[in-house]
Formats: sequence, structure tokens, C-alpha cells
Amino acid sequence: MPHILSTIIFLPLLGALVLAVIPARREALIRFTAAAFNAAVLGCVGALCVLFNHQNGGMQFAEDHSWIGQVGIRYSLGVDGVSLALVFLTALLGFLACLASDRIRTKVKGYFIVFQILMTGMLGTFLALDLVLFYMFWETVLIPMFFLIGIWGGPRREYAAWKFFFYTLAGSLIMLLGIVAVYFWAEPHSFSMITLARSTASLSPVVQGALFGAFFLAFAIKIPVFPFHTWLPDAHVEAPTPVSVILAGVLLKMGTYGLLRICVPLFPAAMTMLALPLGILGVINLVYGACVAFAQTDIKKMIAYSSVSHMGFVLLGVAAMNSTGFNGSLLEMFNHGIITGAMFLLVGVVYERAHTREIGAFGGLASVMPRYAFFLTFMALASLGLPGLSGFVGEFLSLAGVFVAFPSVAIAGAVGLIALVVLFLVMIKKMLWGSPGKGVSWPDMGLKEVCIILPLVVITLAVGFYPDSVLQYQKHTIDILVKLL
Repeated sequence: MPHILSTIIFLPLLGALVLAVIPARREALIRFTAAAFNAAVLGCVGALCVLFNHQNGGMQFAEDHSWIGQVGIRYSLGVDGVSLALVFLTALLGFLACLASDRIRTKVKGYFIVFQILMTGMLGTFLALDLVLFYMFWETVLIPMFFLIGIWGGPRREYAAWKFFFYTLAGSLIMLLGIVAVYFWAEPHSFSMITLARSTASLSPVVQGALFGAFFLAFAIKIPVFPFHTWLPDAHVEAPTPVSVILAGVLLKMGTYGLLRICVPLFPAAMTMLALPLGILGVINLVYGACVAFAQTDIKKMIAYSSVSHMGFVLLGVAAMNSTGFNGSLLEMFNHGIITGAMFLLVGVVYERAHTREIGAFGGLASVMPRYAFFLTFMALASLGLPGLSGFVGEFLSLAGVFVAFPSVAIAGAVGLIALVVLFLVMIKKMLWGSPGKGVSWPDMGLKEVCIILPLVVITLAVGFYPDSVLQYQKHTIDILVKLL
């Protein structure tokens, strides 16, 4: 299919233009149009997955055209095993978040227009092969997310939106300096990731380390890596539920994706040299995130800090610098997006009924909302890494990979895993069991809510029992990345 990648990227933007001409009073038509365009994107990505040759570890469906010829900036797109699962994750969560946006009541037209622009930015980030194009899509994500939090968020939405904006912008500006520096240091001068992967490897480890630092700071803020994580809990607490799904499910992966897409192939000497510090940061994320999450009384903030912890597994996998770790890291990105996206959807379900997120306000939900109790328990068990569910596979591979390189780091990471187990078991006990709290008599999940969460449940179970359903698409590309090291 010619130009399928451009179609995937710009279909949401076309949807935004169509929404712009629909009268604001036609809210039902606006919601249907937004859902239709996101469904079309998901359909195109599904076709991409079917047509993708998983035996080929190189770039597929490539599009490459001169854009700003004077400095060699090109409109260059491609998909391989590193990006395919994340593109599918973005399309799926975007569609489900769009369906879950029925509780958005104010400025509905503006909300869905901004949401569609956000989708274009995220998809473009995962498919761009030119550093300038990558940066443009990366920055495109910043503005719509700022408005989605700042306009449709909670009571402290403006504070959370500005905090997210300045943190991300600071990292992005430093990355821009890094992009310019890479262009001038490389011979021949180029912004192409493919070309740079062949030329920057000859740079000295010191130069590679300096260039790596410029990119890593931007990626560390987005992941987020301790101590750049403080924007995330505020953003999650204030963001509306569908935006939290996208924020946790997709945006955090942009940072770790950048490590595999840019830092590993462009700065292999620096990555190898800094593998141990990266692994230590992963352990800090893992343990610190779990411990702070345990202290939270707001369930949304608790899940936000658990995301900080889970991204520690992704960092551990990258720090391993071997195929087992890289496969675990990439698989954990996908699994975390599915599981945490579902967790935030479930938080939204109970918040709409109780108008509170305080864990202490619940209790005995299993007796009044049995369907909700089942889905929450299922996803919590997946999040803590129960064997047979998808969360276990990515975490196990990440720990196994880093154990080969740094056994002590892997052992320390296992401590964080124990903390996550305790965290989610205590959450289930407090919310679902015991006597129902005062006033706990809300209706159970309806058909639409079940239908939105069900695809994520099925994927969690399917990947848990048959992880090769995802691994087969990425392992050949991972082998190529490891050879670069």
C-alpha cells in the first residue's frame, strides 16, 4: 500500500479539519466523526500489521522525499520492529480514549479537534526517520496536551498544564541543540537517522557522550526518569480520564522509544559506557516509584507513581545492552501502555459514580459492582506481573537481560517488583473487599464501558500466554540494534 504511513499520520489531522467545519451545537455528529476517523486510523494500522514482514528487521513501507534541500532535511518515514507495536498501541488507545470521551461536556468541538492533532503528533513521532521531522512531531504533541490538561482538566489544571509544558519544553530545546550538533559533527552532514547510524559511530566516546546527554535529558523528562518525574503525578491527577490514558499509555513511551531509535544506533559507545548508570536510574525509578505510590490516597496518583516504577523496568532492559533486555524493554513499553491505559479507564468508571478518587472512600465494591471488581482485579494482577498475563513477560525479560550484564542491578530491581506486588494487592483489598463503605451503592459497569475495556483485557491475556505474538515483530530489528553495539 503506497503512502500508508503518511495516511496513518495525517488521517487524524484531516479529521480535525472536518470537525472544524461542523457546527459546535452538533455534538453527536462531532463525537461520531472523531470516532470514525480514529477507527479508520486503527484499521490502517491493522492493515500495516498484516502486511508487515516480521522476518525483515529493516525499515518497511519507507517514504523519502526532499523537503528542505538546502540543509538536507527530508520527509522520511519508515516502520520496523521497534516502532510497529507502539504505532498499534497509539492507534488502539487513541480510538478507545475517543470512545471514552463521552463524559466531556464542555467545548466538545475544541476537545476533539485538539485530540486529533495530538494523535498526528504521536503517530508521526514513532514513524519519522529524519531528526528534524522527529523533532517537529515531538513538539506537536506538547501543545495539544497542554490544552487538553489546561482546559478540560481538574481544579488545578492550569498549574499541572504549565508544569508539563515547561518541563517538556526545556528538554526539547536541549534536544534541538543536540540535533544541530549531530548534524555538524557527522560526516557527511545529515539529519537522516539511517545515515547518521553509519557515521556517528566513528565519533570519539567523549563526543558521543556529550551528544547523548542532550538527547537523553529530553527523553528522561518524557519517560519520566527520577528526578524529572514530578510533572507526571500532577498531570495525571488533573487530566480528564481519556487524556490520562494517552498520557500514560503513549506519551511516556516516546522517551524510551527515543533511546532505542536514536541513542542506541547513533551513540553506541556512549550507551555502552553509560549502561550501568542507566541501570541504576532504572532501579531508582522502580523502587522509588513503588514506595511513593504506596503512600498515596488518591488512586489516580497512585497509578501515576506506579507508572514511574514500571518505566524503571524499561530502563533496566535498555541498560542490559543485549537482545534479551531490549526485547523485554520494548515489550514492557507495549504491555504497560495496555495495562495502565485500562487502569486509568477503570479509575474513570468509579470516579464518574463516586466523584472521588480517595481509596479510603471505597470498600466492598466487589459486592455492588462485580463486573468492575473483576476487571480491576485482572488489570491489577497484570500490573504486578502475575505469570500468565502480559506484564510478567516484559518484566521477566528485562530483569533477565540486565542480570547478564549487571547481576546486582537486577537483584535490586527485583526488590522494586516485590513492592509493586504489595502495592496492588493492598489496593485491591481496600477497594473491593470488606463491608461496602457508606453510600457505596453505585451501578455496575454498563455495556459500553465493558466494550471499551474488553480489547485491553483480551490483549493482556493473549500476550501473557503467547508473547511471541508481539516478540516476533520486534526481535529481528532488536538483533540489528545489538550488532550496532
